[in-house]
Parts: sequence; C-alpha cells; structure tokens
Amino acid sequence: MVFVASWENWFRPWEADESGLVAVGGVWDSDFIYAAYLRGCFPWPVEGLPILWFSPNPRGILELSHFHVGRTLRKILKNHPWTVTYNNAFPKVMELCRDIHHRRQGSTWILPEMIRPYTELWERGKALSVELWNHQGDLVGGIYGVLTPRYFSAESMFYLEPNASKVALYLLMQHLHDRYQMVWLDIQMLTPVTQSLGGQWISRAQFLKRIGVEVPYS
Repeated sequence: MVFVASWENWFRPWEADESGLVAVGGVWDSDFIYAAYLRGCFPWPVEGLPILWFSPNPRGILELSHFHVGRTLRKILKNHPWTVTYNNAFPKVMELCRDIHHRRQGSTWILPEMIRPYTELWERGKALSVELWNHQGDLVGGIYGVLTPRYFSAESMFYLEPNASKVALYLLMQHLHDRYQMVWLDIQMLTPVTQSLGGQWISRAQFLKRIGVEVPYS
C-alpha cells in the first residue's frame, strides 16, 4: 500500500491544464489509482514517461436512457450467439483490450504494469468486467472499468466478432442499473462508436458535481 499525505492535494481536477492534465508521477498502486477515480481523474500513460493523470473538459458520458439501440443492434441483442458472464475473466479482458488495440492502432495506453493493480481492484470489488464467449469457449468480446460508489468509469472494450463490444457495453449498462442503480457511466472521451450509441459531452464541472467532488472555487 502506498501512503500519500493527502489524495485531495494530489488529484485536483479543477486545476487541470487545457489538455486535461492534472498531475504527473505517482505509482501503479491499486489504492493510488482508485483515489484518482474517486476524484474524477484517470491515468492516460505514455510509455517511457511518468504516469500522466487526466480529468478532461469536456467529459464523455453515456446515459442508459439515451443509449441508442438501432434496428441491427436490437436484433443482435435478441438473438446473439454468445454466452455472457460478469467478472469471470477481468485480467483476460484487460489483456485482450491491450493486445487488440495495439494490433489495430499500433500503440496502446494499457501498459503491462497496469494489469496487476487493476486486477487487485477487481479482486476487491472495485472494478468489473463483462465477457462474451463463443460456442468454442473463446473470449470474443468484453469491456472493463473501475467501479466507485458514485459512478462507473469504462476503461476499454474489445471485439473479435462483429458487434460483440456493443453488446458488452449495453449489457454492462443494464448490469450497472440492475445491481447498483446506476443510470449512466463515464466513457472519458467520445469515439465514433460511443457517439453513435448515444454518448454525449458534459463539462468537467458537471461531471465532478455528479460524482460528488466539491470544487473549492469556480
């Protein structure tokens, strides 16, 4: 466990620069990482640099009531071929998100040293994953993120079969609603996929208010 005099003094999102950068440095420790999410911050590392912590403005979110289920996705949700599990293979989901993103994009922010502390959060009930398995028992889609008392922050998702990640995201939102009474989730930044599903921007101030972080000045 890493001890810091005050998490509040380390993670001060209202002092972020124009890029959303809040702090530089720290360690890959599960308590340290979790403290960042409690303050509305998250790591966005670059290999070879100290850890970079961000709280962007604006912030991407997805609300269950605004989730766009088009005709194609509706059919898939009714008749998809996958077995769905929750929290059965968190480390594997994280590793596949890393590997597939690297393969498709040529780089990834999910560094190898991140796997262990995020897995520790999952083991403590502070992170969760959704997994989709095909008939051969292969993991073909999934999503993972960090769970706090006030919100869920989705970190990354992957697919190896068409639409698997979209189904995983929808099922995640239903799971958060049914088990934790959460009706929205943090997606940090909008992508074409999340925007097509109903993702929207809100200001950093609105986001911090939603998660109960008091801003000392405005």
